[in-house]
Amino acid sequence: MRKYILLAFASLAEILISCTSGGHFITDDDYRSQVMEDATVRFETNPQLQQFYDAPVGISLAEREALDFLYAYMPLADMTDYPTEFFLMNIKSSFQAEKEMGWDVPELLFRHFVLPLRVNNENLDSSRVVFYRELKPRVQGLSMEDAILEVNHWCHEKLTYQPSDARTLSPLSCIKSTLGRCGEEATFTVAALRSVGIPARQVYTPRWAHTDDNHAWVEAWADGKWHFLGACEPEPVLDLGWFNAPASRGMLMHTRAFGRYEGPEEKVMEGPNFTEINLTANYAETARADFLVVDEAGKPVDSARVDFKIYNYAEFYSALSKYTDEAGRTFLSAGKGDMLAWASKNGLYGYSKVSFGKDTLITITLTDKHPLDQQQITIVPPPEKANIPEVTPEQRTENDRRFAQEDSIRKAYMATFQNPESASKFMASHGLPADEAQLLVMSAGNHPVIEKFLSEHPDNRAIELLKSLSHKDLKDVTMNILNDSYDAASAILCPRVENEFLSPYKSYFTEEFARIDPDFRQDDDEESQDDDEGSQDDDEESQHDNKGGLNLTPSNLIKWVADSIVIDNDPKAWRIPMSPEGVWKARVTDPRSRNIFFVAVARTLGIDARKDPVTGKIQYRSNSGSVNISSATSSWIDVDFDATEQVQAPQGRLILKYSPTRTVDNPNYYTHFTISKIADGRTQLLTFDEGQVDMGGGVTWANVFKNGTSLDAGTYLLCSGNRVSDGSVPVTMRLFEIKKGETTTLDLVIREDTSKVSIMGSFDSESKYIPAAKDWALAAEPKSILSQTGRGYFVLGFLSVGSEPTNHVLKDLAAAKADLEKWGRPMILLCKDEKELNMLKEQIAENRFGTLPETISFGIDADGALFRQAMENMKLPTSNKPVILIADTFNRVFFLSQGYTIGIGTQLTGTIAKL
Repeated sequence: MRKYILLAFASLAEILISCTSGGHFITDDDYRSQVMEDATVRFETNPQLQQFYDAPVGISLAEREALDFLYAYMPLADMTDYPTEFFLMNIKSSFQAEKEMGWDVPELLFRHFVLPLRVNNENLDSSRVVFYRELKPRVQGLSMEDAILEVNHWCHEKLTYQPSDARTLSPLSCIKSTLGRCGEEATFTVAALRSVGIPARQVYTPRWAHTDDNHAWVEAWADGKWHFLGACEPEPVLDLGWFNAPASRGMLMHTRAFGRYEGPEEKVMEGPNFTEINLTANYAETARADFLVVDEAGKPVDSARVDFKIYNYAEFYSALSKYTDEAGRTFLSAGKGDMLAWASKNGLYGYSKVSFGKDTLITITLTDKHPLDQQQITIVPPPEKANIPEVTPEQRTENDRRFAQEDSIRKAYMATFQNPESASKFMASHGLPADEAQLLVMSAGNHPVIEKFLSEHPDNRAIELLKSLSHKDLKDVTMNILNDSYDAASAILCPRVENEFLSPYKSYFTEEFARIDPDFRQDDDEESQDDDEGSQDDDEESQHDNKGGLNLTPSNLIKWVADSIVIDNDPKAWRIPMSPEGVWKARVTDPRSRNIFFVAVARTLGIDARKDPVTGKIQYRSNSGSVNISSATSSWIDVDFDATEQVQAPQGRLILKYSPTRTVDNPNYYTHFTISKIADGRTQLLTFDEGQVDMGGGVTWANVFKNGTSLDAGTYLLCSGNRVSDGSVPVTMRLFEIKKGETTTLDLVIREDTSKVSIMGSFDSESKYIPAAKDWALAAEPKSILSQTGRGYFVLGFLSVGSEPTNHVLKDLAAAKADLEKWGRPMILLCKDEKELNMLKEQIAENRFGTLPETISFGIDADGALFRQAMENMKLPTSNKPVILIADTFNRVFFLSQGYTIGIGTQLTGTIAKL
């Protein structure tokens, strides 16, 4: 092995010695020169990075150029956290697939959409090699289109949908888990397709425009054309998924091409690691709008950042960012709906609503003078114009057969996991509390690791360590990470800071600190001097005796990080979090990884530190490290790496006043309103985690803001709205100030249509279906809806069991259980046949959705007659399920939702309140 020497600096002799014969990987001389220029600049700017590129002697010219290409553009975390041999192994596998599969793939597409491992923010692994071994026999000899379909069937054998946190499991960890959110399914499927040499990319809509949530899917290239598919959701043909209709209403859909990409698609941003390309026109009608950013004098502003914001989860979410040119201009092509364009530079900002398809030029003025009053706008999403490819009945029948077979294969593997009974027996046999058996159940296919760890450490410390991890961590945490935290001298067990990849950093830093340089030490005289000066670190100098002689205070650690770690602030870089060890070795990182590094090192030293879950600020606890200091006698101190002294941020209080209505009696954070702080001219959402805050079911107006909550002093944006069934939202925005020691009181305004619900169409309540009893037994003959509901209102639903949109609907109905049961009217949910009904029965038994309202009953819509009738009456397509409607026995329809919709429970209860 020899250290990497940039080809730009190497002599011809060195090139000939280091590389064996063979053709170029990059045949375009100009592009090859550009890659080497970009690599040269990267390594010249940060020479310490050369330690991470250790290319072997004797590799082929193509392999060397492929390595050079990857190292020129890979995210910094990939360079520092994975060895060169790892990337070379995957390059060899890619070249093997290219040779053996025989696809006719252009060099451009192979370079950017086959060779790279990175897809999302996943941990990288050896899945390319593993997947190729398993997939090669299944796809060899098939056409590229058939191979894509076959790979997706294989993916469905391994993985099915379940929502989870934002960290993306590696492809091999997904197989252990068997469950993944859409981003994980897409990453997994892209990895599988690339493993057999098929160009593939993840398509991402950061937020839908017509409903709350986002989605990711896959595009794969075959014989000259890109096709799309639902990841791990096999269909009989390409360009078909449950999301055809929602995507036609999308505002932004894009992907990242690794490196400097020169393809034909519209570029929206080119950064040091990737090229962002706009794919919206593949799915929806689009229009272009131009933007001019000026200062208060009307002069164009160069390099202003323009965030394009989609209303979703009660905030204007930054879905995409672009930068103005020297003339102060930029542009965007997007779906024909409404967005907010927010421009900023150097703390100044301005914003404007933009309606794509109507507005052609928007001028935004940057200023620090913004009125603190209400602004009301209505956001309208694009209309639906879905294009659905034809599927024959024979194709659908065969696909359904394979779908069920693949489910059975995956469930057979899942049956080997720990269940509540077996997990309780294991805990009892090791003298561990049975009420913690869920730790084993949640570990899924990673249960052997958790079992081994508990077998080796059958004590409370091991239990507390496991409980400090997220549910997803239990599915992929390794023994070395668990032992690293268990064996650490620090009493602070949790190795996780935020959504970074876990690594065994505590033992590494303990060894490093054993031979630390003097910059990390502080003698008693210096400590005493700090105390005499009354610094913020009073009482923090008393550290545990288990640090190998180190006497390190939070202030010294902050100063060392500020002085020793170079910060790369490029906003266009691919921000994959680096491991703490990688930051230590590279001494260059991005702000996010610097913050993770600080918390990791602090915890290793026994200093209680964290990333604040609401504000995102890095903090340490006063008195941290002192013996027997409780959280009740200490406070969190904000870390400012640019300040000479660390102080607690000044705070004031915010009270929101609200008058409950029949529709919204207690507004929910993320559903009806959010608050963002204005930081450096941009919005930063306060991320209350309703899944973990113990406030009676999540963060609401009543349990957090009615009586007031503390916020840091500064400028904030209150955003509120209540989405209606057509996807539009009447939005109220208000900037406000929080001042130190003062209380700010504001009205929480949620605009809604106070008129009565209009009649949308008709549905014959005498229509018949086959009801299922409480024990799921089917009635001997069809019954009319009227006979089962009695006179009055009812909810009728047509499901597509197993699909992501139906899963969301059922979860939303469970979330609205109390309100729907209070209403008391019947709700009938229909499956297309008995097989689908049995599948739903299994899913409910597995508690996939939570506890559904008692007022729900199930049944079968034989031959789809009711569904077709309902869609024909409403003049809607029959290709898009689920469908949920509110009707009455006078055959009137008052509400209808079709396809992918988030918050259906809230929409139902809102409509019910107006009936």
